[in-house]
Amino acid sequence: MNIPGLEDLKTEYEHAEYLQNLLISQATGGTSNNLHYVKLREKFTSNPGTADLLPKFVKTNRDLSQFWQFIKFEHSTYQARRDYLWGEFAKLLEYLELKNSLPSEKVISETLERFDASGIRAAWTKALERQNQDPEGAITLSKSILESVCKHIIESKGIEYNKTSSDLTDLYKLVAKELNLAPEQHQEQIFKQILGGCSSIIGGLSAVRNKLGDAHGKGKNAQKPKARHAEFSINLSGAMAIFLIQTFEESQTK
Repeated sequence: MNIPGLEDLKTEYEHAEYLQNLLISQATGGTSNNLHYVKLREKFTSNPGTADLLPKFVKTNRDLSQFWQFIKFEHSTYQARRDYLWGEFAKLLEYLELKNSLPSEKVISETLERFDASGIRAAWTKALERQNQDPEGAITLSKSILESVCKHIIESKGIEYNKTSSDLTDLYKLVAKELNLAPEQHQEQIFKQILGGCSSIIGGLSAVRNKLGDAHGKGKNAQKPKARHAEFSINLSGAMAIFLIQTFEESQTK
């Protein structure tokens, strides 16, 4: 079986598929790289987002020799072993395939890449990478993304602001006024309601970061955020970033 090396693999899905194929090769008389198995096992077991989806035998067998002692008694034929391993890896691969195909991540990443003057693209990528292993850090980064977008727009418009004390809510108020996104700048109730909701999202993200992020010291009984909290914050941040960037770009063409 022709399997690439780890250095050729880019996504989590490719790593999981490689791990599956590596075990199939080991279970059907082929050759397998034990070091790769150990590294991939550590990668997926240490990630809370994938650990629960990883086949139980990967968690319990620390190297390929232990796996062989397990699989040779579990199923007697090569085809039965292949079918078993395909079935055991199905949930993990389906999860990673869906995760990699989410349109929101792709659109947000592409939009931020066009608007990368303040390292926004790098911050977004880091937030996505950290949402499972470091939810607190991801929440802090989600706020930093919006702060960077607001500062870029403010500076591009030549607006004066306090660079040392302005927080996200202050920055957003300046941007909203400049881009005609403040609720009080509109008469129709539906627009006032939607734009008021945007202001609430900004305030909420700022509050979540202060309460659950890693930018401030915590007491011993402080609440710990979960991966779903981080993912929610990142998605809200990305959606608002897109809205602000697209509105800014449109204002530049008028």
